Amino acid sequence: MIGELGHFALALAIAFAVAQSVLPLWGAWRRDVRLMQAAPGLALGQLIALGMSFGCLVWASVSDDFSVQNIAENSHTLKPMLYKITGAWGSHEGSILFWCLILSICGGAVALFGGPLPASLRARVIGVLGLSAWGFELFTLLESNPFARIWPAPANGRDMNPLLQDPGLAFHPPILYMGYVGFAIPFAFAIAALLEGRIDAAWGRWVRPWTLMAWCFLTCGIALGSWWSYYVLGWGGYWFWDPVENASLLPWLTGTALLHSAIVVEKREALKVWTVLLAIGTFALSLSGTFLVRSGILNSVHSFATDPARGVFILGLLGLLIGGSLLLFAIRAPLLGGSGLFAPVSREGGIVLNNILLCSIAAVVLTGTLYPLFTDLLLDEKLSVGPPFFQATVLPLAAPVFFAMTIGPALSWKRAALGPALIKLWWVAIVAVVVGIVASFRMQGVASLSMAAAAWMIVGAFAEIIQRIRLFRVPFSNSVSRLFSLPLSTFGTTLGHAGLGVTIIGIAGMTLAAEQIALVHVGESVHLSGYDWTLEKVHDAAGPNYNARVAVIEVTKDGRHVVTLSPERRMFTTQTMTTTEAKIHTNIVRDLYAVLGEERDGAAVLRLHDNTLAPFIWLGALVMALGGFCSLADRRLRIAAPTRASTLSGAVSRT
Repeated sequence: MIGELGHFALALAIAFAVAQSVLPLWGAWRRDVRLMQAAPGLALGQLIALGMSFGCLVWASVSDDFSVQNIAENSHTLKPMLYKITGAWGSHEGSILFWCLILSICGGAVALFGGPLPASLRARVIGVLGLSAWGFELFTLLESNPFARIWPAPANGRDMNPLLQDPGLAFHPPILYMGYVGFAIPFAFAIAALLEGRIDAAWGRWVRPWTLMAWCFLTCGIALGSWWSYYVLGWGGYWFWDPVENASLLPWLTGTALLHSAIVVEKREALKVWTVLLAIGTFALSLSGTFLVRSGILNSVHSFATDPARGVFILGLLGLLIGGSLLLFAIRAPLLGGSGLFAPVSREGGIVLNNILLCSIAAVVLTGTLYPLFTDLLLDEKLSVGPPFFQATVLPLAAPVFFAMTIGPALSWKRAALGPALIKLWWVAIVAVVVGIVASFRMQGVASLSMAAAAWMIVGAFAEIIQRIRLFRVPFSNSVSRLFSLPLSTFGTTLGHAGLGVTIIGIAGMTLAAEQIALVHVGESVHLSGYDWTLEKVHDAAGPNYNARVAVIEVTKDGRHVVTLSPERRMFTTQTMTTTEAKIHTNIVRDLYAVLGEERDGAAVLRLHDNTLAPFIWLGALVMALGGFCSLADRRLRIAAPTRASTLSGAVSRT
């Protein structure tokens, strides 16, 4: 009965979504106030229906209802309760339903918090979100039904993929999806602007918080997924340029460009067309990532690799939604001419330069990800594009981004001079050079230059605050007073830029990582990076749905105990699959990392790593996200945007 209720709620959500996509847009076209006022209620109705549908799926999983095919294929009576709950979004069918739920949350958020928006703009935004939602909901109902029944119901299920039975991956998808799907709101604002035929400073102010919210969640989601890969897959690396990881990196790059471009729209009413195109492109890349992961054309530990026919359906949705958006853009973009002017050397000019470089990096990553697929399809040739390609092509484009990130905030709006800005940052440059020289004693050329670039970004990010509080130029008490009067968005920008520098420190520091694979008997030791790794014993352990072999490794340095690590090899009985459970000891500066391999002739294969500065990779991502949330907390970003002028210059007479 629960399955049928969830199925009915999903069908009801489609009805709400269709009404949400038709009535508000028709009302905005006809200037019918009643139809426009129906938009928030329809959006909330769709949210309630999808919440009920997803709740039924979770209940079916928790109650071990194996008559539901999705539950039978992805759950088991012995599976821990946490993974029974999170398994609701761990399968293909459940993940698509969860995607639809988050998209409805976006519509509900605009309905609840979009009161200050003009009625026509609010109706169009909610209508576009409904139009985006019902296609995916229809796909869920017709091609990916999570409530399909099987008979007779098995006594136990097949269990979830053991790699997914981990807390990191349990919470990674919801956070990542909030970022992916969150960009639907800027996309809806962009389409609404095209329909209205105008963009102004108020539009930029309205769209920026939604963009920032999506960017923060996407940053956290990428970091959490990368961390999961680091400690679950057991390869000891931080980033493998996996195609599915690239799929999440692409909207992050263009979303970062969109976030900065929206600032220029708000400040100068410039870059309007560029901002709309970035909003469309970012959501398009989010949808493309969904298609790549769920179509079965990418080989990855993350991908669902299910029926390719489902991928064709998603590809059709992608073509209709994004193709239609680009067609509308081509027709209506001439109406959005920018009115704000600025010199090439200005803060706006720095943002434009960074946006061009970020989009160029995205184009390179997209090419490297898709090129092997096209060669396989068109030329029947198997190619592999790996880290050497991405490192050789991305680094030359990233270097000027790092330089401009510090120079840009030092420039004035509208018109500036480069010389005075560089003079302001002379001491930042000295710090960066010193750090680079010191790093060169232990690192190779590119890594030491990366450390210098990281110092340039981190110190340069705080230089903006130092300049604004006039530190060492006025009495210290005055500087403290100025510091506490600064808006939160200033600290958010500083943390966001500095966080990227922290991540670069971690990536550069990994060039110092040491690794050793050894066949070790109980009682023997391995010496690595000044540490002695002694295998104390290997024993059996039982988990809720697996059996494990556990190695106890004592790590000492100069005879002093440092830590005891207990890596595992887990044998899942239902899926007959073996996984590794790495154990990591971190002190923020380095990770001591141990993996247990197979046993041979009474000895165990140990993979040991000393990963210098590795924690900085994920710490930097968290600092970036913290900066974004700090900016969101700024009251100036959350209050209503200024009312539009009554004279709608550039607007079409009938939209």
